Amino acid sequence: MALLPIDDHFLPKRDTDVCGIGREWNVMVHRVCIVAMNQVIPYDLALAYEVFGRLRDDRGKPLYDVRVCAEIARVDAGPFGLVVPFGLEVVARAHTVIVPGIENPLAPISTAVLRTLVKAHRRGTRIASICSGAFVLAEAGLLDGRRATTHWLCADELVRRYPRVRVDPNVLYVDEGEIVTSAGASAGMDMCLHLVRRDFGQAVAVHAARLAVAPVNREGGQAQFIRRDPPRSSGSLSAHLEWVAAHLAKPLTVARMAAQARMSERSFARHFREQIGTTPMQWLLNARIRRAQELLESSPAYVDQIAAACGFQSTVTFRTSFRRIAGVSPGDYRRRFNAVQSSGKSGSKDRAARAVVRRTNNRLAAGRGSIRRPGQV
Repeated sequence: MALLPIDDHFLPKRDTDVCGIGREWNVMVHRVCIVAMNQVIPYDLALAYEVFGRLRDDRGKPLYDVRVCAEIARVDAGPFGLVVPFGLEVVARAHTVIVPGIENPLAPISTAVLRTLVKAHRRGTRIASICSGAFVLAEAGLLDGRRATTHWLCADELVRRYPRVRVDPNVLYVDEGEIVTSAGASAGMDMCLHLVRRDFGQAVAVHAARLAVAPVNREGGQAQFIRRDPPRSSGSLSAHLEWVAAHLAKPLTVARMAAQARMSERSFARHFREQIGTTPMQWLLNARIRRAQELLESSPAYVDQIAAACGFQSTVTFRTSFRRIAGVSPGDYRRRFNAVQSSGKSGSKDRAARAVVRRTNNRLAAGRGSIRRPGQV
């Protein structure tokens, strides 16, 4: 379908109120800019806007102020055109910049876009790409010497064109701190949920995933695609994963999980890799850490009690694993996201945590694991 001509009479003035979005940034929330270029992949742009744009705290206030911006007012999005309300100048005040994929990653990239991204990076702005958006970051020099990923179909071309980038085509997303890249399609959703987790904690990320009707436990190191069609009906592991998630406190092993699934260990490991894209024990470790994050956010229990409730036999092992996966110590994570311990001075992160803490407590009461509070017999 060709682009329909758009009468200039209907074009909004740049940086003015469009669809209820005012000119001025909301200075109290995390500001996100999504950069739209010609031939932008609509799915990539829309999923980023939906993940960040729908999140609210318990007062109904947005957690993110999301703006779509472009160098030009009308952007070619393939089968249709986009009228973009903001110019690239709004990137100057963003905390996070998202670069969606483009249909032809080999097409020349606007110098203005590249210059805008480089300036944002120098200011310390977090920059993330979805799918072939990694080519834009690479062209700007932001991926030099860094590990990065993109859609597996164009990973070889990224390697060929930008040899200084350490391309990993086998993962969903790569977090290098200030630079984050994801594979294509639904991997962009995983990356956005990961960013929400970094900003507001696991409980808010779980809520965002539910709003998007998406899984929240796909880790960045998980494989991009399943090599074979997953087995149907009785061969599916979905029910088994629910069982494992409900028994994280137990001393689970591959043998125990295989027995529960009524498979041999070898068959279970093979089916798990094919369907989930990782090993059973790696999935179990990630599930336990995510559960620990929920408890650190919502419970005043001691760290060693949380470690035991999540199936860790040693507090030292728990602390080491938590830091490796979450990037901070359990104590630092709790201080940042625990609403129970927060004072009367509550910011948007505290309010967001409180809005979802009730769901975590309800799951505890429903029997998905229980812990004692300090001093409780």
